Amino acid sequence: MLPQWIIEKKRDGNALTEEEIRFLIEGYTKEEIPDYQMAAFAMAVYFKGMTFEEMAILTDAMMRSGDLVDTSSIKLPKADKHSTGGIGDKVSLVLAPLIACCGIAVPMVSGRGLGITGGTLDKLESIPGYRTDLSEREFVDTIDKCGCSITGQTGQLAPADKKLYALRDVTGTVPSIPLIVASIMSKKMAEGIDSLVLDVKWGKGAFMQTMEDARELAHNMVEVGVCMGKNMTALLTGMNQPLGRTAGNALEVIESIEALKGNGPADLMQVTLELCGHMLLLSKKASDIKEAKGILLSHIESGEALERFKQMVGLQGGDPASIDDISKLPRAATQEPVSSSESGYIAAVDAEKIGRACILLGAGRKRTEDAVDFAVGVSDILKIGDKVQRGDKLLTVHANDPASCSEAVAMTREAFAFSEAPVESPELINEIVTPKGS
Repeated sequence: MLPQWIIEKKRDGNALTEEEIRFLIEGYTKEEIPDYQMAAFAMAVYFKGMTFEEMAILTDAMMRSGDLVDTSSIKLPKADKHSTGGIGDKVSLVLAPLIACCGIAVPMVSGRGLGITGGTLDKLESIPGYRTDLSEREFVDTIDKCGCSITGQTGQLAPADKKLYALRDVTGTVPSIPLIVASIMSKKMAEGIDSLVLDVKWGKGAFMQTMEDARELAHNMVEVGVCMGKNMTALLTGMNQPLGRTAGNALEVIESIEALKGNGPADLMQVTLELCGHMLLLSKKASDIKEAKGILLSHIESGEALERFKQMVGLQGGDPASIDDISKLPRAATQEPVSSSESGYIAAVDAEKIGRACILLGAGRKRTEDAVDFAVGVSDILKIGDKVQRGDKLLTVHANDPASCSEAVAMTREAFAFSEAPVESPELINEIVTPKGS
């Protein structure tokens, strides 16, 4: 078998066999197949697509290119959530400890910021001492003790994905849905989970710009997960404005702490409870979404969810005292309010501009080697539908550098559009995608 034969077959729109797909991925991982041939394969997939079966085989081959997390010692149902990313999306920080209260183990391997979207690991590393480089043994031990762990991808978890993603990034094949599916699912399937709930975001602050594209991605990921023997559900959620009222690392940790106390912004709580509710349904811990949400709220009201978060932080080297005393978290030197130039109702909050402002401030990376400033970002973000008078605060910029502060103030002010007439808040949860025939 030669790589060019497989490339030609896919170029002509034909489905590949399991043997052909595994041959390509194994050869590429071992550096027996060069970048130029894998780039040609990626472009063929970009134009010709893949069947669900091909995507499932590709996902499995990429997953098995490295280590699998052995969670067999954990006897509880194992479930996780994956978000395709958005501005202010701190759901994982609230979701993991909350689900752990319900008798479900949450082995969560997360990532860093990508483009304008913040990363769960960067947020958690703003907690002094928190480690995101756990060994597999430490990862499983943490889950055994508190029910959840959020850590980073090891070098040997789906290494084929790491190689292929870097190649796609420079060959114009990042937007290929089959390759996106395999990239996301190969890492999630390596966690040893039974169930996965997907939060597929769409809009100006998300990777998928339209609901139609988000639906296609969600449908493909759900079907691939089912092909691999997992319980699957996906939610399509809007990201045309930031989620919650903060964007930035320590600022989002603070908002997550408030959410775990029951004081989170309404939109953050709605999305979190909906995702958590479907995790309970898939794990057979509730019979319907209403019952699930009642269970979840009881764990917030009792204080158990916050306590689980503190336990996880402590077990991963972080300072649990910083959860009780947020003054121990990083704080920016300057807090600059951005005032409204108009009176009326907020008609739009451009999530992309808010995300770009956070990058300017240093909350994300301009280059992969850049260090993140955990203290900076924005808070107190007004939402679509809020009423304002001229001079009212639209948000607060948190900065450590005067030049970037000025740029961020100007950019965030431009993120808001106004209407003289009242504006309804947009729907957050647009669709629930379940497996075919369910």
